[in-house]
Amino acid sequence: MRLLLISNSTNAGEPYLDYPKHRIRDFLGRAPVRALFVPYAAVTFSYDDYEKKVQERFREIGHDVISIHHWSDPVRALADAPAIVVGGGNTWMLLKLLRQNGLILPVRKKVLSGTPYIGWSAGSNVACPTIQTTNDMPITRPSSFRSFNLVPFQINPHYLDASPEGHAGETREQRIAEFIEANPDVWVVGLREGTMLHVVDNRINLTGPGKARIFRKDTIPAELGEPDDLSFLLR
Repeated sequence: MRLLLISNSTNAGEPYLDYPKHRIRDFLGRAPVRALFVPYAAVTFSYDDYEKKVQERFREIGHDVISIHHWSDPVRALADAPAIVVGGGNTWMLLKLLRQNGLILPVRKKVLSGTPYIGWSAGSNVACPTIQTTNDMPITRPSSFRSFNLVPFQINPHYLDASPEGHAGETREQRIAEFIEANPDVWVVGLREGTMLHVVDNRINLTGPGKARIFRKDTIPAELGEPDDLSFLLR
């Protein structure tokens, strides 16, 4: 199994997918790959526009994508896909459409058999057992919260430590504390902007300039970075 789970598509002031593009190139390898792209998290813009946006960046690094929405049978589109790319947007809409199109088990089976998987933001959320640690507003209702379950832990993308000035609501850490109180056996990875998790079989490492904040009930949150082995999360 090979996964690249990216917190965010774009750092402030940078072009779309610019900061992770070289990691994506190295992950896919030097030989050109035309990955299958899943744009279902898009809500306020078209799948065609999303595909073009991702194609532009992938072509810069010698690869390409084609969107699954061009197939009348999305499951059939998976058959010959050399890699799967799931873009960010609204996680609830993404999961609803993945489930409606019967893609949860076929994608899981294909990735567990070795097909590389890249996801950012919502695309990282759905690699987890459920989407219960997404930040997104539930604008629609999927038939279940269960997602691909490629890893046994949860990810909170775009993780922030700070509480904005004048904001009296819960911090991100407090929200995650609520989750682990209700789900005491589940690890949660707070994945900060500009970072990503690289999973190869039973090993997992963080790449990027920041650290991830790791949560579990009755455990002091840990700060782990590039030099650290996060493979315990897979057990």
